[in-house]
Amino acid sequence: MITIRRATVDDAAAFARIMGDADVYPGLMQLPYTSEEVWRERLAEPLPAPDVRLVAERNGEVVGTCGMHTGRPIVRRRHVLALGVSVASQAQGQGVGSALMQAMCDYADRWAHVLRLELTVFVDNAPAIALYRKFGFEIEGTHRAYALRDGAYVDVYAMARLHPNPPSLSQA
Repeated sequence: MITIRRATVDDAAAFARIMGDADVYPGLMQLPYTSEEVWRERLAEPLPAPDVRLVAERNGEVVGTCGMHTGRPIVRRRHVLALGVSVASQAQGQGVGSALMQAMCDYADRWAHVLRLELTVFVDNAPAIALYRKFGFEIEGTHRAYALRDGAYVDVYAMARLHPNPPSLSQA
């Protein structure tokens, strides 16, 4: 069973383990050689509302992480959050990413006043693209030579999802 909860400073070792995995970080915007100390500092920083970091636990072990962040505080883009997901290599393809995405979409749709979720994904990351499509994300464009990965510039897709049923006034 997969349990989703908010990340805490005590999860720093798990973040470092997952983000430092040579099978995981090439698919992220992370750099190699991360450490528990780096993640302890990041996790200790308070997040502005409505930003959130979650972890997925299975049998008491953190096997996935995700976060939604506002980025720069631009008034006209308050309705947008950027999303990132990472799953431990040994837990990929086992529903962890789906559980994290479900929790993020629920949080965005029902609690955080989010109309638009955005993300970037490397164009060759077919499993991640399939996961995002499953939750309503669509490819909106390609950023050429977006990021350096293992000595080569790689393209990413810009993907986004609009709230499927935006809130309205209650008819009480």
